[in-house]
Amino acid sequence: MKVAFFTLGCKVNQYETEAMEEMFKKRGYEVVSFEDEADIYIINTCTVTNLGDRKSRQFIRRAKKLNEDSIVAAVGCYSQIAPEEVEQIEGVDVIIGTTDKDRIVDLCEEAREKNKKINVVKNIKYHKEFDKLSIDTIESRTRAYMKIQDGCNQFCSYCIIPYARGPIRSRRLEDILVEAEKLAKASFKEIVLTGIHVASYGKDLKNVDLLDIIEEVSRIEGIERIRLSSIEPTFIDERFMEKVTDNKKFCDHFHLSLQSGSNGVLQRMNRKYTTEEYRNIVHMIRRYMPEAGITTDIIVGFPGETEEEFQETCNFVKDIGFSRIHVFKYSPRKGTPASKLENQVHGSIKNERSDRLIRIGNQVANRFMEGFIGKKMEVLFEEEKEGYFEGYTTNYLRVKAKTDEDVHGKILPVKIVTKEDDILIGQMQDF
Repeated sequence: MKVAFFTLGCKVNQYETEAMEEMFKKRGYEVVSFEDEADIYIINTCTVTNLGDRKSRQFIRRAKKLNEDSIVAAVGCYSQIAPEEVEQIEGVDVIIGTTDKDRIVDLCEEAREKNKKINVVKNIKYHKEFDKLSIDTIESRTRAYMKIQDGCNQFCSYCIIPYARGPIRSRRLEDILVEAEKLAKASFKEIVLTGIHVASYGKDLKNVDLLDIIEEVSRIEGIERIRLSSIEPTFIDERFMEKVTDNKKFCDHFHLSLQSGSNGVLQRMNRKYTTEEYRNIVHMIRRYMPEAGITTDIIVGFPGETEEEFQETCNFVKDIGFSRIHVFKYSPRKGTPASKLENQVHGSIKNERSDRLIRIGNQVANRFMEGFIGKKMEVLFEEEKEGYFEGYTTNYLRVKAKTDEDVHGKILPVKIVTKEDDILIGQMQDF
């Protein structure tokens, strides 16, 4: 029997897809490409934007066309938010929300054997347990994402995710360490701790927090780097910075979602900080880690955003000097408070502002990268392309260097000599 997967959305979804793939393999299934004919198709959906919903529907329909006799399962955030809508899509057989993914093999087989449609989506609002998804058998790579947390209690006015993922749930420390040990044995050098709201890890547990996870994982032999996928700015304080600075395995890279550089917009977004607080946090990070890479997400065209407020964001981006920014055009999300706000910004203005901010983002990113020319940096090499090996520094800069050696999976010193587009060019040093 063959099973195929298609994943939309975030790193958490990608992690969960790998875990589901493993469940099917353990039951004797062969995992094939989504474009191949399979007996079961799994679409791990996304609902963060209306575009995510639309793509989810498209791939559900496409799966049935690939094999009309197949079982098609729609799982994840879109199924959680709109199960009745998903159930109306022609060809869908199994509907699973953001819980019960650990039952996916049994549910797909039940749908086939009994020739019936199965919908197990339940109210996520009161779900308190971290679902037991994990990855045991891993192909040897260099960097692994490990889910430690699910859910979000922030309720930003534009975001549907708290409704799709439910309240915060933390994974047990013991389970995290078991998986980290397996990753180390599979030759992974770097672990990226990921979740829906990583900073909230431990809020629902006793006597454990994110710092404990970082410290315990860093003790595992073979793991050389620990990185956070993202973190709320307000979580970072002097104690946190003192601890991670002392930890030689912690990467000096922080993805701090800004969303806007205007206090007026931040307030309408229901973000929990001001630009002044954000700036102070960045200054604190750089006081402890002068070469830290600070990446961020920014939404343009939020309801009511004036030209003056947008200009405040542009100036703030220049002032902070991010190492990379991701720009998103605001998309009204049905079911969120922001979708009901007046003064929705016209699409043409969103496009123009997005283009302007991307240009500014590229300029500040280039300045950040150029600051490392002439310096020696440690690079974890991940892949070979056209005679070069490519990898990432601790502060998440991409570097490539020529070498006749097979350096895949190794952390080696490289002297940065120049920059080409969004990648640094280096020379291998003695090792």
